[in-house]
Amino acid sequence: MKQLAHRENRWMTDVNHRLAKTLVVASGSHTLFVLENLPNVTFNTDDLPKSLRNSHRSWSSFQLESFLTYKAQAIQSIVVKVNPAFTSQHCPKCGLVEKTNRHHDTHEYWCKQCQYRCNADRLGAMNIKMLGQEWLNGIKRPKIKKLTTIG
Repeated sequence: MKQLAHRENRWMTDVNHRLAKTLVVASGSHTLFVLENLPNVTFNTDDLPKSLRNSHRSWSSFQLESFLTYKAQAIQSIVVKVNPAFTSQHCPKCGLVEKTNRHHDTHEYWCKQCQYRCNADRLGAMNIKMLGQEWLNGIKRPKIKKLTTIG
């Protein structure tokens, strides 16, 4: 089992190195990479014995971030992390933040206010891109704030 775990770790490290290199080479120098700040990414380990729970936590995203950061710095690019709060609930057209606009079963986002529709993952990526653009423009908005709707 240990040998298999080491093989999997080496494979994932190789995948992360290749992915980071591909992103940096394809994007070129002086690029801004925007990542979500996800310090405690984990998978559901409730069904595992307590002795195995820590070993099944995801370190892969942290490793990819660190590989991307040092490879980007080598070509004068920057990696910034943004607050992911409400990025999957924020309408890019009208600004409404509403949890029920995202439909998990169909992976669709549909704004009840302006009727904007798109894939839910695409919406999150668009909002993360917007936060990166605001960072570039020097807008110091701390995060997307959840709005309360009346009615």
